[in-house]
Amino acid sequence: MNNPFTLSFGKKPLQYVSRISQTKEIVENFKAAQPSSQIYMITGVRGAGKTVMMTGIANELKAMEEWVVVELNPTRDLLQSLAAKLYSLPEMHAHFVQAKLDFSFLGLGVSLENATPITDVENAIELMLAELQRRHKRVLIAIDEITNCEYVRVFSSSFQIFLRQDYPIFLLMTGLYDNIYNLQNEDALTFLYRAPKMILEPLNHTAVRKRYMDVFGLSVEEAEKMAGLTKGYPFAFQVLGYLCWEHKGERTLEEILPEYDQYLEEYVYSKIWSEVSAKDRDILLVMAQSGETKVKNVREKTGMNSELFSVYRERLKRKGILDTRTYGEVSFALPRFSEFVHTRMI
Repeated sequence: MNNPFTLSFGKKPLQYVSRISQTKEIVENFKAAQPSSQIYMITGVRGAGKTVMMTGIANELKAMEEWVVVELNPTRDLLQSLAAKLYSLPEMHAHFVQAKLDFSFLGLGVSLENATPITDVENAIELMLAELQRRHKRVLIAIDEITNCEYVRVFSSSFQIFLRQDYPIFLLMTGLYDNIYNLQNEDALTFLYRAPKMILEPLNHTAVRKRYMDVFGLSVEEAEKMAGLTKGYPFAFQVLGYLCWEHKGERTLEEILPEYDQYLEEYVYSKIWSEVSAKDRDILLVMAQSGETKVKNVREKTGMNSELFSVYRERLKRKGILDTRTYGEVSFALPRFSEFVHTRMI
């Protein structure tokens, strides 16, 4: 049997711990007769499973007859791509032609006799959405790893128009916290502030332990030790499982740890470290060096006042680096991140 764990990002692995409650919240809201929101933004640290969760939601809705799911590439012209993908829908193409919708000027289809060519892509999408609405269809647009670029800004502004016109269109986006924060702070896109942000929490500890027990035939105590080493971080769950599968019967868990640390550093942690500010690093270095978890003590060691420290603590929490769930304390949310930070002191 091949290794059931994977080191690849984005693709749903064979061994996968689902986020049942968070996934259900989005799916049920989108399916509701009167959705409370037609946009969700999924954010979390690199390797938190944003893409896998988005794909799972998209596939669940795609299996329903009334849903049309379109995945878009944020590095391309999103409006043009959306128009092209809607036009190419096998179940809708004939209806667009029957409705005398001539999109030939936009490079979609051929010129239609006695029909005025549509020259604006936003208008073209509106007409397609109106036709889909008449056919009782709902459209989900999924965009992975958004950034604050021109294509995304233009698309988001148009999406706001589609919402105001009450079209059955829904948007699911994933992105790192900083990218989403920068996008929603654009003057014309403040409506995104009202969109629910789904910050991915650690995987369920019991589910992780059970999965390791089933795959490796471990006792509760052995699986508990493995689960504890992942802290519910999805990429760590995959890496540790992958290495244990590759070295089963040859190395102990303790002997695997150096390789585990290396994978985490090379695949994720070095990139995370490069993206945090100098002040962020000061906090992380103090925590790693002292082992301190009390907020008051960490703040004093960094020489920050309470107000300034709160700002950076919240940033690091939203980036998925710090765990602030225990009142008055902070700890590393990522497994063996303290050991990684120690290497930055050398």
